[in-house]
Parts: sequence; C-alpha cells; structure tokens
Amino acid sequence: MRPKRRLALAVLLAAATLAIAAVPFRQTWWGGWILAVAEAGIVGGLADWFAVTAIFRRPLGLPIPHTGVIPANWELLARRVGTMVGDRVLTRAYVAREIGGLDVADLLARGALRVTRDEIQAVTRTIARWLADELPPLSGADAVARLRSVLHRWRLAPALAQAIELAREHGWDDRLIAALAQAVSEALERPVFREAVAEAVDDLLQRYRQRVGLYPRLLLDVASLFGVVDRDRIVAALGAGLREIARDPGHPLRRQIEDVVAGLPRRLREDPAIQARVEAVKTELLDGELVTRLAEEVLEGVRRALTADLAGAESHVVDWIVDRLDEGRRRLAGDAALRAELDGWLKARAIQLVDRYHGRIAAFIENGVRALGPEGAVRLIEEHAGDDLQYIRVNGTLVGGLAGGGLYGLHLLLKLL
Repeated sequence: MRPKRRLALAVLLAAATLAIAAVPFRQTWWGGWILAVAEAGIVGGLADWFAVTAIFRRPLGLPIPHTGVIPANWELLARRVGTMVGDRVLTRAYVAREIGGLDVADLLARGALRVTRDEIQAVTRTIARWLADELPPLSGADAVARLRSVLHRWRLAPALAQAIELAREHGWDDRLIAALAQAVSEALERPVFREAVAEAVDDLLQRYRQRVGLYPRLLLDVASLFGVVDRDRIVAALGAGLREIARDPGHPLRRQIEDVVAGLPRRLREDPAIQARVEAVKTELLDGELVTRLAEEVLEGVRRALTADLAGAESHVVDWIVDRLDEGRRRLAGDAALRAELDGWLKARAIQLVDRYHGRIAAFIENGVRALGPEGAVRLIEEHAGDDLQYIRVNGTLVGGLAGGGLYGLHLLLKLL
C-alpha cells in the first residue's frame, strides 16, 4: 500500500507546486485558470485524505468527531458482519441453490473409478498401523467406565422397543425363536448341560414341594414313586418340545411367544413398571464386577489379536476392510440409482446442517471478526483495500482540479458575455 500512498501524496504535492508556480501569472486568464485548477485539486486531495484516514484512525491524532470509524464501532461491526453472513448470505435458499448446482453423483462416480483396490489397501494399512501405534491402549476398566457413564444416561426401554419392532419387521423374531429352541434342544443332548438342567428341575420341584400343602406334596411323592414325575423324563420332554417348536412355524407355544413379543414395544414405551425394571437390570449389569472383568478380557484379547494381525505381512482385518470398501467403490461406480440416492441424501444433510447450526455459524463468524481486534481489523482492511482507497485520494485531487478548472472557465465565459 505504501507505493500507492506515495503516489497520492505525489499528486497532491504536484497540485501544490503547480499552484505556487501559477501565482505570479494569476492576473492573466490562463494563469488564473491554472491556479484555480491547482487550488481545487489541493482542496479535493486534502478532503479525500481526511475521509480515507478518518475511516481507520483520527487524522493527525486530533479528537475530531466521527473519525476513527472502524476502531470506534468495532463491536457493532463484528455483530453486523455475523448477522449479514448468517441471515443474508449463508441462507437455506442460497445453500440449496449452490448445492443443487453441484453434480455430487458425477463426482462420486469419477472418484470411485479413479481409486484402485491397491490404493485403498495401502491407505487402509497405513491408517490401521498408525492407529495401532499411536492410540494409547485402553484398559477394559476404562472402557467400561466410559461406556457405563454413557449407558447410565441412555434410556434402554425405548431402544429395546425400537429393536424389537425392527426385528419383527424383517422376520428376525421368528427365526430367533426357532434358532434358540433348536440350540437349547441340541444342548440338551450333551451330558453336562443335560445334567445341569436336570439339577435345576430337581431344585424347582423341591421348592414347589416346600410351598404346597400336605395333599399336593403327597400326590407328588406318589407320582415320583411310580415314575410319573421324573427329572429325566421332564428334561427329555423339554428337549422334544423344543425340537417341535423349532420345526413347526405354527406351533401354539411359538405363536404365543410371538404374540408376547409383538406387545412388548408398546409396553416398553408406556408401562413405567417395565421401564423401571429394564433400567434396574441395566444398572445391575453395568455395575457388576462380572461385566467389568469380561470387558477387560475381551478388549485385551481383541487388542492383542489386532496388533498381531496388523504386524504381519498379510492382515485379515485390512483385507476385510478393503473388501468392503472395494465392493462399495464398484457398486458406487456402476449403480446410477445408488449414486442419485446418495447425492440426494448428502444434499439434504448439508441443508439440514445449515438449518441446525445457522445461529452458531453466524456467532462463529462474529467471534472470528471480533477476535481480530480494532487494530487487526484496520490492518486487514488496509492490506486488502488500501490501494483502492489511495486511488480515491488521487481521483479526488484530479477531479477537484477538473472541477475547479471548469468553474473558472465558466467564470471567464460569463465575463466575456
């Protein structure tokens, strides 16, 4: 900016020199005309110097009112810049128009075609190894503590209701019931599990005998004596019943279980008692030592397995990730409908983000402008607009001189007339 400031000063000094040189000839028409041009140029140059300087600081340091405009009104200027950008520039209509003109689908297709599997594998391996080396190992206790703090604030009952509805929508509940019945029936074929279930049956029968009266207890003893109530027969019947439930989709017990599951989402959302029981179970599980120890063992095992896998020349984890990414890349490149759907989704999310954080964006811009401070803002504006402002001074001198010359010429013409 200094060369342009010197230019403006040089033009002003040239006008002053011309005025001094024309003083001896001011009695002649041409000398008076030159003097009028020079004097008007000096006045115009000084006026524009004062105006330009008053924007940034007080001219000559004098406390003249309405000078140093930017430093004096800096807080207001910062607020108005934030409001202007937030309310008039970065609007929903503007963002929608700009994003709508961008062919995201075409960019996605070209990007997917340009990337190769080898490049994906190299980047994935580099990132995975960097994470394994740089991220501090997280103990199971730390992980459980952080997860516990999140889950304690998270209401489990609505999430369970949504999960059950999703499972029923895709038919997963029916398959899960069949799979559980089949798994338990197969487990009953193993002696260890069968013996554990038989002991549980004995325990249940013993508790029932203790609660009932004399005659029911006598009947149970007689039934046991003749082998009608026998734990092995009960376990065998249980296994047979479970196999039948697994094979028969229309089994009454299976349908009854599905009806109970169908009514669970509503109860989980509306029944305070069930919600309280779910939260109590969640809290008991989260605060139990068993969960902490299990999490520590699982996380430590996973960490060791990942570290060993990534240290080798061939990594199953990296290969699995690369397979998923490469499959997604090829699908994206070859499926126009998928690209169009992703294009619309990305544009809608971008507009939603602008809507959601519109106020924060304006506040962020306002704080950024305010952070410059008065002096910083003055320097910034002078660096970017200082040359044009100095040309205003040059133009003021020239235009003032032309105006003075024109007025003096009009004066001469009126004298002749």
